[in-house]
Parts: sequence; C-alpha cells; structure tokens
Amino acid sequence: MRGSLKWRKSSRSGPHGECVEIAVDGAVFCVRDSKDPDGPMVRLARAGRLAFAEAVRQFAEG
Repeated sequence: MRGSLKWRKSSRSGPHGECVEIAVDGAVFCVRDSKDPDGPMVRLARAGRLAFAEAVRQFAEG
C-alpha cells in the first residue's frame, strides 16, 4: 500500500528539510516525515485529521 500512495510535501514545510508529506488513501489521510519515507506514518480518518491539524497549529503558535 505504501508504494501506491502519491505523497506531496506540505505547503508549510520549512526550507531546511524539516518537512512532512501527506497522501490520501480513500477516506484516510496519511502523514510521514519526508526525511524518513520508509519510516512510520500516521493514518487518520477525517475527524482525526482535523484534530491533528488543530493540535499542530496550536503547537506552532506556542
């Protein structure tokens, strides 16, 4: 399954490689570290994706 996903870098990724990549697998949203494409990935359903995005936003705001 991992090989069939079409990954893209986040538009919020930094200029020095601190990037996350996202892919959509049906109704599931996948997130991985671009520096470790064969490493772990997070798979989230829609509600989980929205909660995850909000948590990241709050963390980034400090």
